Amino acid sequence: MTAALQHDLVSPRIEERLRKGELTGAQVEAFREFLDRVDRDLLHHRIITDNAYTRWFRDGQASDAQLIHFVRQFSVFSNQFLVAALLRVINAPSLQQARAAKEILMNELGVIYRRTDGKASLARTDDEATKDREGDPELVSTEGTVDGGIFRFRAAHFEWLLAVGEALGLGFDELGKRRHGRPYTLRFCDELQRLYGNEDGQIAEGASFAVENWAAAGFWQELEDGLLQIKAARLPGLKVAFFTWHNRVEAQHAGHTMDELEGVFFEPQFDESRFFQGAREVLDAIAVFWDGLEDDRLHGLTG
Repeated sequence: MTAALQHDLVSPRIEERLRKGELTGAQVEAFREFLDRVDRDLLHHRIITDNAYTRWFRDGQASDAQLIHFVRQFSVFSNQFLVAALLRVINAPSLQQARAAKEILMNELGVIYRRTDGKASLARTDDEATKDREGDPELVSTEGTVDGGIFRFRAAHFEWLLAVGEALGLGFDELGKRRHGRPYTLRFCDELQRLYGNEDGQIAEGASFAVENWAAAGFWQELEDGLLQIKAARLPGLKVAFFTWHNRVEAQHAGHTMDELEGVFFEPQFDESRFFQGAREVLDAIAVFWDGLEDDRLHGLTG
């Protein structure tokens, strides 16, 4: 069973609701069957289990030109994701779901997660290498809520990507804009807006669940592995905090979507078919992006 579904099929929260009589045995059994289908039909999508581009990238063999091409295309997706995330907030079918969407959007824009469990955040350090690897404690946290968090310009994810581009000779005007996107990148961005930000809450819920579980399934680790090898071998000034931080935080996002899914599944208006439609179509769009990068790589296209 995929990591996001390691609940012995259902979480203790569901078992507790069953014990209290808030849910029937038939409802819980239907949820188990639903999770089985999610695991079988969504979380084993080939772009989650077999991403050819990131599998190649993890070995650290990308040339400077290939690395620049990757960072530019990834920056377009990352920056344009803000549009989809805002639509997700605007079109959310409930206040709870709107707030969950805001957690992601506001953190992307630079609001630092505030821990609410009483545990300390990252220990302060003046060591720049540690800051790049683990994240500057003044700018990052992987747990908590944006409610009451501090906004900093430098905590915006796109600004971290600018730091990646700087070591490659890429400036602000060379990253993140639609005009820099290859057709497959723009297709991915447009599909994110259509599905992740859809006015139909069932389609948007499916797309959100699929996006967050794709992000938590390992591709960030493969990107981090490759970048750290490139940094050690020939580009010591390469900043990798954007990728190392996302590698750590995405499991929390996937957990949020699982919590959200437990809430919406038992609502009377939940439509399983539209949920799966949104999830499948966004996974296919994700595949278009990575397949496009892989095709460019195989054909030597880097501009």
